[in-house]
Amino acid sequence: MNNSDSRINPRQLGTPRGGSCAAVPTSGDRKNRNKSTRGRKKSIFEAYMSKEDVSAGLKRGELIQGPLRINPKKYHEAFIPSPDGTRDIFIDGVVARNRALNGDIVVVKLLPKEQWKVIKPDGSDKETEATHESDVPEDMLGTCVPRETAKGDAKSPDVIIEAQFDDDDAEHGQDHLQDTLADDIKKLSLGTGEKVKAVGISGVHRTKQDDGPKVNDSRFLPDKFLQRTAKVVYILEKKHSRAATGFIKLLADKNSELFRRCAMFSPVDHRVPRAYVSLADCPPDFVTRPEDYSNMLFICRIVDWKEDSNFATGQLAKSLGQAGEIEPETEGILTEYGVDFSDFSSEALECLPQSLPWVISPGETAKRRDLRKECIFTIDPSTAKDLDDALSCKQLPDGNFEVGVHIADVSYFVLEETALDKVASERATSVYLVQKVIPMLPKLLCEELCSLNPMQDRLTFSVMWKMTPEGKILDEWFGRTIICSCVKLSYDHAQSMIESPRKVFLPEELPPVSSHHSIAEIQQAVLNLHQIAQHLRKQRFIDGALRLDQLKLSFTLDQESGMPQGCYIYQYRDSNKLVEEFMLLANMAVAHQIYRSFPEQALLRRHPPPQTKLLKDLMEFCNQVGLDIDFSSAGTLHKSLNETFGADKYSEARKEVLTNMFSRPMQMALYFCTGILEDETLFRHYALNVPFYTHFTSPIRRYADIIVHRLLSASLGASSPIKMEKGAIQRQADHCNDRKMASKRVQELSADLFFSIFVRECGPLESEAMVMGVLNEAFDVLVLKFGVQKRIYCNALPLLGFHFQKVGRKPELTLMWEPEKPEQESLPQVITIFTLVEVVLTSDAVPLKYSALLKRPSSE
Repeated sequence: MNNSDSRINPRQLGTPRGGSCAAVPTSGDRKNRNKSTRGRKKSIFEAYMSKEDVSAGLKRGELIQGPLRINPKKYHEAFIPSPDGTRDIFIDGVVARNRALNGDIVVVKLLPKEQWKVIKPDGSDKETEATHESDVPEDMLGTCVPRETAKGDAKSPDVIIEAQFDDDDAEHGQDHLQDTLADDIKKLSLGTGEKVKAVGISGVHRTKQDDGPKVNDSRFLPDKFLQRTAKVVYILEKKHSRAATGFIKLLADKNSELFRRCAMFSPVDHRVPRAYVSLADCPPDFVTRPEDYSNMLFICRIVDWKEDSNFATGQLAKSLGQAGEIEPETEGILTEYGVDFSDFSSEALECLPQSLPWVISPGETAKRRDLRKECIFTIDPSTAKDLDDALSCKQLPDGNFEVGVHIADVSYFVLEETALDKVASERATSVYLVQKVIPMLPKLLCEELCSLNPMQDRLTFSVMWKMTPEGKILDEWFGRTIICSCVKLSYDHAQSMIESPRKVFLPEELPPVSSHHSIAEIQQAVLNLHQIAQHLRKQRFIDGALRLDQLKLSFTLDQESGMPQGCYIYQYRDSNKLVEEFMLLANMAVAHQIYRSFPEQALLRRHPPPQTKLLKDLMEFCNQVGLDIDFSSAGTLHKSLNETFGADKYSEARKEVLTNMFSRPMQMALYFCTGILEDETLFRHYALNVPFYTHFTSPIRRYADIIVHRLLSASLGASSPIKMEKGAIQRQADHCNDRKMASKRVQELSADLFFSIFVRECGPLESEAMVMGVLNEAFDVLVLKFGVQKRIYCNALPLLGFHFQKVGRKPELTLMWEPEKPEQESLPQVITIFTLVEVVLTSDAVPLKYSALLKRPSSE
């Protein structure tokens, strides 16, 4: 099992070694197993250790705990992070995984050293780690896939479509957008240690290097050539929802007693096991007409998985509809990731104001600073309905400015320990899909009472500064306020004002404007904010911040059918940057304020530095391809990325590929309670390069911000101290982290879904692409027009043959194209890192899958 030389032919990619999908052994494995068990029904999986033994083993350092990641492309491989930040610990095969599912917090026991995985001494082993799903913190990434249906993340520093890539996965068969190729830098870039020759059309013949007698005997190898290998002995926390979408089939053996009772559920995500489900839960005519259900998606919940069974036991929850259609697929994604999209309960709704229209009481007005006469406005995506932040900028007689960030006062409506608070804390975040939003709070709050809609009095929490035109802060004020926004600008409106500073805008060119303020006054405020934001941004990067902007896809949808009509890369412009700078400033100011006031209870957001092992691999890769990148800090990395390249098309593409690669070692930013972490240096935010940071600016869509509002209010004496103790705050922080990761993954899968449908409906699509990784029989590309990543297999192209070699330490594939006419010669094409190629994306026969094919190079 641990032979690091084993190579999988791309034709079989996705079928795990030692088992077809997920925990179902091949017939050969069954025969072998039967031999060893001599026909007795014996456990396939080990019994879990007792809680007491696990606890003692963790204390003694004999056991290790961590989140399980299963490689989406090779589901026999799983990993947990090493506590010391070095190479991940490898868990080889379904049996060693012991019924744990992706994301579960597991406890593992290391296997004896002779069973550790051997990494090729030349560093060419490609399977030492699986990339993390969505690991790039949005704080460094830029805007999100603009959810044009709702509030664009553009403004939140925490927003990326985290494009992540990797986020990986071929999970639903879509290697897309934020899907990183589930191979880390090594896998991608360093090729293999084998010499591969192509001979004619018959394909590829390998000649193994003679490694000498000792190379696969781990007892004789130094640790740097080994990957620690372990088995799961306990599941500490079942983080996976245990729900999956998939298809039902009749059992193969029609004469068995099981055939009369059960059907087989096969999940789309092969990291989840197949499961027996009761025929009683299946449609009534399923047994007589199974073919009618071959393309019908079902949701199944895994309820048990016994030690003596290759298959889990499942319960069919519901049928969703036809595979490949938007709504069934979307409901499947939401259910798999545990997103609550049910209607709000009557108990939760009873917490809302009952007498409508709601008005601010005189008593409440008296407690607040009244800013209703000030020129305050919102800047959002044009379709946004949940407007939680507004801005103001007033020039003072001394030439300085009074700048304000005004955030919806959600905590006024969502009181601690109420039914509404409980639901919001469980949902923890709104989830933005391409076509709709699953809100954290009821619509009455999201879109009306809390949304800072124009020409309506609204309760807000404000941070106001006196600052110089260069952005130097002279004074700071926090407090509860009342505002009345004078206009709802879109990013496009604000961008027009920035790009045409002298233009006189006519009323019809803008949304309705309050009669108390002129268009000229609003335009001047936008321009002043833009000038200050440019200074703030420049200073942030001088001070060592990092931003990784990845290509993010946006869609235009048909109003009638909801189908994607077009897609484009979202442009992150000065208007987005303007809003982002002031949101960052407010979040940092509030972080300092609540930590000063409540050093044991503050809810902050930290961002750990990159993973050592992946960063080291990336540095090695950059050295090999001759790139001079300074990895010593976030700031030097940002500088290298932004100053190394020219502005021509090739340089821009290379920058996109590198941005993608640099995102991989990055860790997730995390909410935490300051009373739990003793070492203040761990509070730091790596990407922003600041000591304290939190989330304050989006309480309509993030529960963490509501807690921060309560802390801020208590710090100002405007309300009694928060009831939660530090342990409860940390538990809520952990839950917010989990739900944020899930919502990000769901957002990515929603974009994948729509892009796959777009390829199906509007394809084939042509685009330039840049090579980002070369393997011995395939290569990975970033498709520049759409920001998606795909693997191109040599055996899918009309080649006479292909040849893999290393030039120095740089992998290179030479493709020999079949001549188009008999009298022509074969056309060679060299593929290496950063080669620009032309690709065609075409829909496959399987729902929601599409392939990338290389266009034949022209013979000129």
